[in-house]
Amino acid sequence: MRFLLFTLEYPPFKGGVADYYEKIAEHWPEKENIFVLNNNKGRLISRALPFFKWLPSLWRLAIFCKAKKINHVLVGNILPLGIPAYVLHKIFSLKYSVILHGLDYNFAFKTERKSFITRRILASAEKIICANSYVAGLVLEENGGPLKEKIIVSNPGIIVTGFNPLEIGPDPAEKIREEYNLKGKTVMLSLGRLVKRKGVDYVLKIFPKALEAAPDLVYIIAGVGPDESYLKDKWLALPDKVRDRIVFAGKLSNEEKLAWLSLCDFFIMPSRKINGDVEGFGIVYLEANLAGKPVIAGDSGGVRDAVADGVSGLLVNPDEKREILAAVIKLAKDGEFRKELGEAGKRRVLDEFDARKLVYKLYEALK
Repeated sequence: MRFLLFTLEYPPFKGGVADYYEKIAEHWPEKENIFVLNNNKGRLISRALPFFKWLPSLWRLAIFCKAKKINHVLVGNILPLGIPAYVLHKIFSLKYSVILHGLDYNFAFKTERKSFITRRILASAEKIICANSYVAGLVLEENGGPLKEKIIVSNPGIIVTGFNPLEIGPDPAEKIREEYNLKGKTVMLSLGRLVKRKGVDYVLKIFPKALEAAPDLVYIIAGVGPDESYLKDKWLALPDKVRDRIVFAGKLSNEEKLAWLSLCDFFIMPSRKINGDVEGFGIVYLEANLAGKPVIAGDSGGVRDAVADGVSGLLVNPDEKREILAAVIKLAKDGEFRKELGEAGKRRVLDEFDARKLVYKLYEALK
């Protein structure tokens, strides 16, 4: 069977969704039988046709499927790309499955028109591939039992060999430790795109009280993003003695990312839902666990699949600052507990989240 991955998000496009699709294509068991049709050259979507922006993708999809003898299309964006897949299914009986993450699904039900189209796309799909249990629950809640047998939960994974920060040696981490004067400090790390939904603003809010309880605590914020200025304004409003214990590390190279994960004591990203935008999974939690570090995560969206509460980290209500504070103080003050969670988290990643194994399971379910 010949598969086509049909998506708007694919490397060099950045983000967790693009990474998810890249891993499917890279680790598909029959690599000669999977193809990718993406929008990296802007060929699938027309901005000049607001209500029919998917029309170019209909033509491209039809030509590609005929040329490559595609049997099954994996639709990476239910709207708008699910529309051409649905049209070709009705005309030529082309089989397709839809992949859902979270925000994409919420967006698809924002208006009556979109809801009408989305329900028909889902009803005609062979399978509904959900990147997390949260969105699988939404599908059942919105559409009822008829779709239950179509749903597959296929979490993102990571490549568990060649990633471990400890494999890069001690020098990068030690250099950073000296540069930022971190010896003898308890290092709390946030790493990712700087958007409000990730919860860094709430961590900044509780940090003064956390520092009172754990005087050796240092908070490192790594990454860039559209809300960087907003977060730095929050930081500037803090007292000098508190502000001095918070570092914006900026954009990191891959080596720097591994080094920070290696030297930190625990990772924090209490993501929350804002205007329908929700954490689909949180691959960075797995990366921190693979480095042997426990995590504090917001219990929202698909995060429960990534973080096992009390096993690989602590899940908190991301809208309750007191819960975030309590979790930070617990991990900052209890080194043995940090070690226990970090070791269990690493075992869990190795056992359950090897990307190659997860892609193989998806392949078997579709085959």
